Amino acid sequence: MNLWEQPIVFTGLVEGMGKLVALIDEPPGKRLVIDAGSIGEGAEIGDSVALNGCCLTVVRVDAGRLEFEAGRETLSRTNLGELTPGDPINLERSLKVGDRLGGHLVTGHIDTVAEVSKREDEGEWSTFWFALDRRWMPHLASKGSVAVDGVSLTVVDVAESSFSVALIPHTLEVTTLGRRHVGDRVNIETDLLAKYVERQLARE
Repeated sequence: MNLWEQPIVFTGLVEGMGKLVALIDEPPGKRLVIDAGSIGEGAEIGDSVALNGCCLTVVRVDAGRLEFEAGRETLSRTNLGELTPGDPINLERSLKVGDRLGGHLVTGHIDTVAEVSKREDEGEWSTFWFALDRRWMPHLASKGSVAVDGVSLTVVDVAESSFSVALIPHTLEVTTLGRRHVGDRVNIETDLLAKYVERQLARE
């Protein structure tokens, strides 16, 4: 495999928050215009960027604003189509060969959307519970990894149709998770290894 064939991956370590400028209908999809701030510096058409954990391709660059196209499948599995202008959005550029992996391997392929079912604040710290379709629960394990809106997190507890994570003050401050409340919908990417294990077991 040469370098051009390397898969696109992320770490789940959000580089910063951008802001949605516009969500434009382009049937059957939508175009997202993002004020990416410093993350937009040096960006080029064709670059891969995770928006709330969803890997999309830059299709236009205009003075720090990046534009992306999201198709029907992406909109059906993520919260991107629910955003409104002014909403913050987590941004992470894809890894380059040789970069350090600080979170866990994240593909940017969102599995589904979960709903914040409980938020427990204790000082500057928070514990979140997310309600999740049972179809995806076998992919989660206590002390395992999960990406929530593109943020690499460690699972604390797992129930029949929900799971919890504990968020430190830094994560709450520099990502959209600090702005999430009960009823909000978040993008979920379960652990990559769990998917392959499930697939292998299904073939036996």
